[in-house]
Amino acid sequence: MFEIIGQPPRLANGSLIPIAPATRAQGLVFVSGQLGLDSDGALVSAEFEPQLRCVIERLGGILGQAGCGLQDIVKAGIWLTRKEDFPAFNRFWAETFGERPPARSTVVSELLIPGALVEVDVIAVAGQSSQS
Repeated sequence: MFEIIGQPPRLANGSLIPIAPATRAQGLVFVSGQLGLDSDGALVSAEFEPQLRCVIERLGGILGQAGCGLQDIVKAGIWLTRKEDFPAFNRFWAETFGERPPARSTVVSELLIPGALVEVDVIAVAGQSSQS
């Protein structure tokens, strides 16, 4: 069994995306891939760094609903649409996670939302914040 965390998101055109923002099972929280979308489902910017900042904020918000935080992430999957954004991504990731970055995989791939430049999904350990 698993618990669904959050409500399914909507795109800018109002259509519901048939995913759970996150699920919790056996002490782990699995967060679905997040894009740089605002609360109306539109991209926050056409630029990479604002999209990435939004993605990290969205991840933090979803993890917060599960009683976790960014510091509880143990694995991340990263999709970039342009390989030239990889150095900027690495700088931001290092600033965000410092000396304790989670394991991660990064690929360059087209994303399904036109104009989306980055998507990140994560796995976190629930309830570890106070033990870190």
